[in-house]
Amino acid sequence: MSTGVSPQHRQGFVRWWTGRSPAAGSAVMATGILSVGLHLMGWENLSRAALALGSLMWCALAADFAGRLLRDRERWSREADRPPALTAVAASGVLGTRFAQLGWEGLGVGLLVLALVVWLVLLPHVLRDSVLRVPFHEMPGAVFLVCVSTQALAVLAGTLAPLLEEGWLAHAAHVAFWLGLVLYGFALTRFDLRNIRRGAGDQWVACGALAISALAAAKLIATSEFTGTSVDILRIAALTLLGLAFAAYVLLAASEAVWPRFRFDVRRWATVFPMGMTGVATLSVATSVAGAAGLKVPGNVLVWVAVAVWCVVLTGSVRAAVKPS
Repeated sequence: MSTGVSPQHRQGFVRWWTGRSPAAGSAVMATGILSVGLHLMGWENLSRAALALGSLMWCALAADFAGRLLRDRERWSREADRPPALTAVAASGVLGTRFAQLGWEGLGVGLLVLALVVWLVLLPHVLRDSVLRVPFHEMPGAVFLVCVSTQALAVLAGTLAPLLEEGWLAHAAHVAFWLGLVLYGFALTRFDLRNIRRGAGDQWVACGALAISALAAAKLIATSEFTGTSVDILRIAALTLLGLAFAAYVLLAASEAVWPRFRFDVRRWATVFPMGMTGVATLSVATSVAGAAGLKVPGNVLVWVAVAVWCVVLTGSVRAAVKPS
């Protein structure tokens, strides 16, 4: 059966897609978090379809990443020093979380180990060779990936801890959670606030980093490893971080309305992920924090908004890939 897409266009799309690694890792993050959100809302078939698509994207980017390491070491080193490289960690963490929810703990553990190794290799390079070399308030939103990648480890470890009945994993996630908040504060000192007005899409990562931090706190509460003052602090942290994520979401959405940016950019995938993550964090906090059940409705709305934006960005990606050069 014909798909209506010529072989030249299919090959062109593959070249276009892999040519945008590692920034295209945001597409895996966006698709994976929508799978998590759809699962939380009960749309299991759509959730699994998104997971399958996200997994295919992840495999394509992983193969390209490994190929560059073997054949184009100079380019690999140049890209590994930049914050977008950390999408590899975050994407693995998000997919691993969804696999764990399906009961595939072994695959979740494998992705956690892989993500941790990549994080240990890349984060020092990104901090030393990119972030620390840039003056204060001159970096794009991608700088917040230092927080997002760290919190992705916390979320996945926090998801696996009760499933595997491994308390130490919850405490490791706890350490990653607080480290992620420290890295958020550090990234904020480097972020160029002018990107709120003129950013190409990745300015939204400032919101996504707050949302995934709230999600990490919610996962830690759900492990039952923390009691008394510790769990009270986590509840306060979850609600505070979610409130800050809402504020950032509104600010960034308003900036898009006042200063619209219609031209497609691959960094628009970094807009979808924070939108979906805010919805998922809202649903998770509604479940894990006492008295927050009323957040389920806005959480559902936010996930569906992210699904709609995902469709728009996917359409833009396909059009950008197949248009004549």
